[in-house]
Amino acid sequence: MIKDLQHNRVNKRFQELLKRNECGLICYIVGGYPDLDTTEEIAYTLINGGADMIEIGIPYSDPIADGPIIQEASFHSLLNGVTPDLCLGISKNIRKKFPDIPIIAMTYSNIVLRRGLHEFMLKSRNCGIDGFILPDMATEEADFYTTEAAKLGLVTIFLASPDTTPNRLEYIVSKCSGFVYMVSVYGVTGVRESFDDSTSYAIKNIKQVVGSRLPVAVGFGISNPSHAKFMVHSGADAVIVGSAIIKKIKDNEDKKKMLQELEFFTSTMKKACL
Repeated sequence: MIKDLQHNRVNKRFQELLKRNECGLICYIVGGYPDLDTTEEIAYTLINGGADMIEIGIPYSDPIADGPIIQEASFHSLLNGVTPDLCLGISKNIRKKFPDIPIIAMTYSNIVLRRGLHEFMLKSRNCGIDGFILPDMATEEADFYTTEAAKLGLVTIFLASPDTTPNRLEYIVSKCSGFVYMVSVYGVTGVRESFDDSTSYAIKNIKQVVGSRLPVAVGFGISNPSHAKFMVHSGADAVIVGSAIIKKIKDNEDKKKMLQELEFFTSTMKKACL
């Protein structure tokens, strides 16, 4: 599935980062959290702070890959009536303001399939989405999904864990067309205090298998500049930050202060990626 999608914004951004010898910063937000208008303001703030890509989580009732912080935010959005279409509207507005920023949709297979795979992915592309992360999509059953995505010029991103075997990793890579999402630790998303040598070892192993075919982005638990530096030094091509962003949103009732803190946080995380 490593097809010629060089004009896709995700792949173009990674090419730019490679030329600058930079590690990318991918920032995750939950669509509609804390509300629709503020979600857009948060996205703009993250981009202005230095985010290289935005990952929009489309809320789902059973988010098996997400930890308690993101689960709570998703539940909040669902209670407020946030739908996949409203999340795509957020993407559309971001795209109008930032024509070149890569936007990735992260959701679950049922959201996509119940709307009709082609119809939903086509609408997503027309709303500015550049690719999908579907953590519950089994690679063995993904051919119809990856083929349709490639036809629409969308990248597909699959997850690999620290103990993924080389043979299994080769199979995962064959289904990816954007980047490989390496889970830094076992379990679900969330904020961590630190990482150990096993994570660094896993990144280096995955990079050795993947080679130059695809970038490797590392996520789950990355919440401060020292974490980002650790991943960069271990060979990551990008770091993905989610729970730490959602926690800052939750902990700040003053929107102006929250946006200021998010911009500062993003800028410090991006500096750690240089």
